[in-house]
Amino acid sequence: MNHTPLLQPITLGRHTLKNRIVLPPLTRQRAAQPGDVATELMATYYAQRAGAGLLITEGAQIEPRGQGYAWTPGIYSQQQVDGWRQVTDAVHAAGGTIFAQLWHVGRVSHTALQPDGAAPVAPSAIQAQKVKAFVETGDGVGELVPPSMPQALSVDGIAEVVALYAQAAQNALDAGFDGVEIHAANGYLVNQFISQHANTRTDAYGGSLQNRLRFLREVVQAVAAVVGPERMGVRFAPLFSGTDQDRVYIGLVEDDPQATYLAAIRILQEAGVGYLSIAEADWDNAPELPDHFRRAVRQAFSGRILYAGRYTAERGARLVAAGLADLIGFGRPFIANPDLPARIANGWPLNAVEPATMYGGGEAGYTDYPAYAESTTQAKEAA
Repeated sequence: MNHTPLLQPITLGRHTLKNRIVLPPLTRQRAAQPGDVATELMATYYAQRAGAGLLITEGAQIEPRGQGYAWTPGIYSQQQVDGWRQVTDAVHAAGGTIFAQLWHVGRVSHTALQPDGAAPVAPSAIQAQKVKAFVETGDGVGELVPPSMPQALSVDGIAEVVALYAQAAQNALDAGFDGVEIHAANGYLVNQFISQHANTRTDAYGGSLQNRLRFLREVVQAVAAVVGPERMGVRFAPLFSGTDQDRVYIGLVEDDPQATYLAAIRILQEAGVGYLSIAEADWDNAPELPDHFRRAVRQAFSGRILYAGRYTAERGARLVAAGLADLIGFGRPFIANPDLPARIANGWPLNAVEPATMYGGGEAGYTDYPAYAESTTQAKEAA
């Protein structure tokens, strides 16, 4: 298969990306404690993967209430900004372009993670199902727990969260990031406002689809005012019929996902957002996004379109060649193959990912995956 479509450069706002291959947001839970601060080890990890046309960080919570998993990095304190500066400096030194993903989990949290043990915040007081939060139970150890019952945000509280997104965007610029991505997928806070199942408000932020999209619109406008719309992206995760409900993040499958997400995408189009990211279901036998949806997305959005899921280089190249995608994200392959673009370009075999070291820990399963030249040298020496 010709992988050339993936290897061609492309512009994204003011940036020229060297290829269409993207490191998508991947939670790795290795921030320094206390303080949830990005580290020198994280800088090494991202710099190793700077061969990607675009790197997008793991989700960084925009405030303490936005955390749903122990050891994930924040982007709200000066210490955190300084930590991320190590990452952006290392990536830029390696010739990469890197965006920060701005994250608020909303109701997918636990009182143990919340300031003063308070209830998590959400659009409505509806407890999340079929998903877990992760709390620390000791030094470097933790457990998955059901999320706590959330409290509904007041209208003033919503305005405060929107302002926190804008401040986090400014923090990202101060940390040296080239842009930001708003995490509006996977059942987290922005997705909760969009969803008819998580949002039962009767005010201006609930009820009709346009009301449920109001929070997204306000966050997009607030962040765009800080970074410029061409330097931002938004991530959605539309889930269509046939989805295994036991694998869905909080079961947020809309009755009409195409109408819901095309309306959301139009908000991005109106704002001039630089790229749209679509996170597809990534488990075995997951339903494919329908072709009619992909075509409708392309028609509705004139910016760059990024798809991520269980993509092989062949499948990604076909989507780019067909004009339905501009960028392709590779998750697990990029975890195990820091030199993934070179492997794709040369047809080199891929390292397998080690599931046991995906979350938490240190160098093992994080920065110690070998590049192809290193792995072949090691194999020869062992022979």
